Amino acid sequence: MPGRAGDRPEGPADLRLVPPALAVWGAAAISLGLPGRWVAAVSVMCAVLALTLLTVASRTRIPMLARAPGSRDAPRNREAPSGQEAPRNREAPGGQEALRSSHHQQGPRGWGQSRQEPRGWGRAQPEPGRREQARQQPGGRGQGERARGGQEASHPRGGSQGNGRAAGRARLAAAGGAVLLCAAGGAAVAGLHGADVRRGPVPVLAREYVRVDADVRVTSDPRTTRPAVRGSHSTRPLLLLDAEATEVRAVQGRHARHARVRTPVLLMVAADDHRAEWRKLLPSTRLRLSGRLSPPAHEGERLAAVLRVEGEGPPRITGPPTWIQRAAGELRAGLREATDGLDADARALLPGLVVGDTSRVPPELHEAFKATDLTHLLSVSGANLSILLFLLVGPPGAALSAERRGLAPVLGLSLRTTAVIGGAMTLAFIVVCRPEPSVLRAAACGLITLLAIGTGRRRSLIPALAAAVVLLVLYDPWLARSYGFLLSVLATGALLTIAPRWSLALRARRVPGRLAEVLAAAAAAQAVCAPVVVVLASRVSLVAVPCNLLAEFAVAPATVLGFAALAVAPVAPPVAELLARVAGWPVGWIATVARTGAGLPGAEAQWPGGWPGAALLAGLTVLLVCVAPRLARRPWVCAAAGLLLVLVVLRPVPLTRIMTGWPPPGWAFALCDVGQGDAMVLAAGKGTGVVVDAGPDPRAIDRCLRDLAVTRVPLVVLTHFHADHVRGLPGVLRGRAVGAIQTTSLEEPPEQAAFVRRTAAGAGVPTVRAVAGEHRRWGPVDWRVLWPRPGPGGAEAAREPNDSSVTLRVRAAGGLTLLLLGDLEPPAQRELLRGGEASGPVDILKVAHHGSSYQDAGLLHSVRPRLALISCGADNPYGHPSPRTVGALRAAGARVLRTDTDGPIAVTGAGRGLRAMGRS
Repeated sequence: MPGRAGDRPEGPADLRLVPPALAVWGAAAISLGLPGRWVAAVSVMCAVLALTLLTVASRTRIPMLARAPGSRDAPRNREAPSGQEAPRNREAPGGQEALRSSHHQQGPRGWGQSRQEPRGWGRAQPEPGRREQARQQPGGRGQGERARGGQEASHPRGGSQGNGRAAGRARLAAAGGAVLLCAAGGAAVAGLHGADVRRGPVPVLAREYVRVDADVRVTSDPRTTRPAVRGSHSTRPLLLLDAEATEVRAVQGRHARHARVRTPVLLMVAADDHRAEWRKLLPSTRLRLSGRLSPPAHEGERLAAVLRVEGEGPPRITGPPTWIQRAAGELRAGLREATDGLDADARALLPGLVVGDTSRVPPELHEAFKATDLTHLLSVSGANLSILLFLLVGPPGAALSAERRGLAPVLGLSLRTTAVIGGAMTLAFIVVCRPEPSVLRAAACGLITLLAIGTGRRRSLIPALAAAVVLLVLYDPWLARSYGFLLSVLATGALLTIAPRWSLALRARRVPGRLAEVLAAAAAAQAVCAPVVVVLASRVSLVAVPCNLLAEFAVAPATVLGFAALAVAPVAPPVAELLARVAGWPVGWIATVARTGAGLPGAEAQWPGGWPGAALLAGLTVLLVCVAPRLARRPWVCAAAGLLLVLVVLRPVPLTRIMTGWPPPGWAFALCDVGQGDAMVLAAGKGTGVVVDAGPDPRAIDRCLRDLAVTRVPLVVLTHFHADHVRGLPGVLRGRAVGAIQTTSLEEPPEQAAFVRRTAAGAGVPTVRAVAGEHRRWGPVDWRVLWPRPGPGGAEAAREPNDSSVTLRVRAAGGLTLLLLGDLEPPAQRELLRGGEASGPVDILKVAHHGSSYQDAGLLHSVRPRLALISCGADNPYGHPSPRTVGALRAAGARVLRTDTDGPIAVTGAGRGLRAMGRS
């Protein structure tokens, strides 16, 4: 019974197009940042060398072809003995059919014999008598024989070896010429694109930061920046749009400039009150706007300038989008509307999984996907297109066989019709999902494969990938510098080359087939992509492979149902809502996997960044792959390695304390290392802690609380609403039971106060205001609120956010006394000292305002701390802590510890038994 097409064993990988693809890619990436004359010189030099090599190769092949055995010019056989006609070929063992099969499978070697053909085949050998007779005949063949092959008669293999070496040199020259020719083409095209960005008046005006009026054409969907903490404030989110400036008008002094251009720019829009209108803009929409130009952040980018749009009004539209973009926008909007009734995670993720629309994904969920290396699910890639084409064509191996599957044979579609429909689906896929690097790579590979199906040719995916790289880089050379494109190509190449071999190795060790395929694919993609991720993020995910395995089974049903909802949304919204509701189940599972994996204490490991760190990780990966077969023969070594990895990821608190000694047993107070910000924890019982401030980063405070094994927080005190004290609040709430959030009375800055209220309401945690004189107790901890104080002096001093900081005097476990000042400035410190509440010695002083120079010397001498703790970030731009403040504290007899050099700090004991331990 004949096997299926997909069951035939694959031959050696066809890598002939890989060197030209790498040449185009490398030449384009380098040439984009070079001056034009350098690019021209490199292109010409490569082209000349390429033509030289190709000429050498062609001239080498001509004489070889003329003298090749079996060619038209060479005799096929010599005379047979006894006057009989010599056969043209002797039969191989197994007959002529075996010989044909051998030639068919192996193909010609050079221009003569097959590699498996015996030396005697191809022509019969005459007897010595007949050979002598032939020499003596006038006009006979003796002279020709002597001229053609005198040495070949005495050394039968010499000519064959010479021809083989010449053929090898010719092939090498031809391959080198092709590579250099591709490099010349890549460099030339990239040079033209780079010069196109740099030419015209826009780059010049950007370097002078000129205000302009511009007409632009939008080329991307709006995307929102993530808020970042900058000292006391967090940057407000902006809308970013890629656009092409078509007309620019500027006034410089007495001179007005007006020019028609085609220059790529980046639009930065605030428009808080009209954000919804800006978010509805579609690619190809034409706008008229005013703003100030500035140079791009990095040289060698696709952008010529950044245009910061002035005003906060709605966009001024001068031309609507094209009909195809309107249709794509309606489909995307229909999918968003169909997901409105789902829970928060499914509502955010389903549009991202299907069409790459991540506008609803919250920052904490996005961070969870980054920690587990699942972000490829939020950027549309080959997996999405493969699922769609699988429905049409069926399994890849059966696409050209009589047993092909999918919808095409069910509908009675021919191969050519199937290829045409698949091509239309691929083009629609590009428009709806937008031409991102991963989308373009997937679409190009898909179109090349569909072309092979339509023409009835054998499909080979590695040449298709290489050809896609060549075509895409020549079409858009900026892809050569895109990390997204690099990750997409690397992952696809790993799935085509490494994963099948690893899958076979796993099957040989009795791993079930489907599990072996999925495990090999996840491991191969992670192995080749992790070094690039290190360049971008300086970290390695230790849970990426298991999380990708667990999420893999939900991707296909979620994608199919999501695309179905996308397709029917314009005509049947209720059906689309039903499909989205069903798709919400697998999408919810993916979100759960991401959040659970990211929540593990050792989900990520810090790694040296940049290309040196990437090279180190790549070297270690290669070493591990080389020794893996030997380790696999030692089950106890594999078991020990697996157990060690599990312990590193889970980081059990008892084991962590044994290994690091932090936190020490019986700790009463901890100052977390959250960078440039404040976050403290007071031990209030087993697994319980009172948190004072949350720092700027949710991940940092969450990690600190996990290290301290705090799972219950009866109260969170936010001393004031500066971002470096409150933006980490989601990290405190993550996976913990929180009783209440206490804040100061001055709600400044208002946007940060609104953030706290919004975050607390989302978690269902009540907020209360701190009142001076208030006394609270929880377990072994009791504290009193000293500030802000109402009435004369207190109200006047607390007019600024720093001076309104909630100040606490605390008695912790074991009798430890603390004074926590928040960010109080000297005027408020003097009023606090004048009231008498803060006077008297304490064991620990949390130094105000990250150890800045603004301190009241009288307060420092009054409290006479044994230990002064400063929370600040390494290499912060404010110079914290001030050397003068550190000197004053030491002069007062305090031991000074700081988080930028000592790491998180835990304190045990009290009085003379006071001990502090950092973990640097």
